[in-house]
Amino acid sequence: EEESSGINAEYGGGHIIADGGCTCPGDIAKAFGAGADFVMLGGMFAGHDEGDGEIIEKDGQKYVKFYGMSSSTAMQKHVGGVANYRTSEGKTVLLPYKGSIETTIQDILGGVRSCCTYVGAVKLKELPKRTTFVRVTRQLNEVYGTKSINKTD
Repeated sequence: EEESSGINAEYGGGHIIADGGCTCPGDIAKAFGAGADFVMLGGMFAGHDEGDGEIIEKDGQKYVKFYGMSSSTAMQKHVGGVANYRTSEGKTVLLPYKGSIETTIQDILGGVRSCCTYVGAVKLKELPKRTTFVRVTRQLNEVYGTKSINKTD
């Protein structure tokens, strides 16, 4: 079987997991393009009905308490506390309540499908072979800013 990336071949096979940091479908597409076999999406999935986060109402808005599995909140809840040889690596935050996960999943699937179309990949496994990364220094497109509307007439 073909290796999905040079990294995979160099380290004797196995699978590559992109763990953390994905905030939009483009991040997921880039992870697969870089050779990931799996993508962790805890933060993107947090705040939905399907999770078990505690819903909190604050100033008339609904929020969900979210904590990473290496946070002191998770260790306290699941194993009775942070072991003395470890340290808490995650944090506990309030995220806006998002309702059903259906829209988020459709956005992710649509974004990954678009990426595959742009690079000519018929299957997800083809993405690393068809992706080229280019370093850019400007990451903000001010033409489509959120603060103003540019009129063309």
